Amino acid sequence: MSDLWPPVNPMRKDYIWWCDYATRWSDNDIYGHVNNNVYYSMFDTVVNYFLIKHANFDPLKSDSIGVTPETRCRYYKSIKYPETVNVGINIKKLGTSSIRYEIGVFKQGEEEPCAVGYFVHVYVNRVNQQKIEPIPLNIYKACEKLLNKS
Repeated sequence: MSDLWPPVNPMRKDYIWWCDYATRWSDNDIYGHVNNNVYYSMFDTVVNYFLIKHANFDPLKSDSIGVTPETRCRYYKSIKYPETVNVGINIKKLGTSSIRYEIGVFKQGEEEPCAVGYFVHVYVNRVNQQKIEPIPLNIYKACEKLLNKS
């Protein structure tokens, strides 16, 4: 993916790590599709699930936590309950105190996304909320594997 936003012609192949995400009854809005704010929750859930599973991150006990100063989403087609989607992530920017995750939401078996977005984590001390550098090594190492260098 390039630095342009939104990415030009995002496709399934642009993402490195995958997670299935089941929509919930409460996700649908009055128009019969998953409401836009649910996508941001989906992004947060999938990114943190990756960190828990691959970086041994403990969201309840870790000395440092990722706070989210910026998110963005572009919608291409609707999803609705009951539907399980594939959510792919890669890392676009891996700095000394922040990470930018690129996220794609796809219907099962489809190459073109329903939505693409990004989600930024800035790492802070849990107690005083002060930015920390560098990013904790366990998180950095896990995320380095998802770094999209294209």
